Amino acid sequence: MKVVVQRVTEASVTINQKVVSKINSGLLILLGIEAEDTHEDINWLSKKVSNLRIFNDENDVMNKSLINIDGDAIVVSQFTLQASTKKGNRPSYLKAAKPEISIPLYESFVKQLEKDLGKKVGTGTFGADMKVSLLNDGPVTIIIDSKNKI
Repeated sequence: MKVVVQRVTEASVTINQKVVSKINSGLLILLGIEAEDTHEDINWLSKKVSNLRIFNDENDVMNKSLINIDGDAIVVSQFTLQASTKKGNRPSYLKAAKPEISIPLYESFVKQLEKDLGKKVGTGTFGADMKVSLLNDGPVTIIIDSKNKI
């Protein structure tokens, strides 16, 4: 399971010209799921993301987490994070989990993140053509792969 975490001052997800999620200060989280991912990956990654100290403290040092600042989050499913570009110029998505695996894992990740944050998390719609807007703050963008825990 991979995430791209972006610290934002605002972000939104629009589907068919309708805004379905919108936040101010917080994290936009792009989530890529592969077939081998489990609830262990979800728990580890949710804890890592919610406690990631990438928000500035009173001394302008990145020392606060999303929990500390009571920030918001949006989680967007992004199967293209599992792309392989080793061969040729057309990415292969063989590692990306099929919907029957990825949808329940995506929903579980959102629920776990809501539990860890103690608040509702915005989402897109799985498989929809989404327009994601954001104002990256910093910019701060971090990639985390649950397969690289050690």
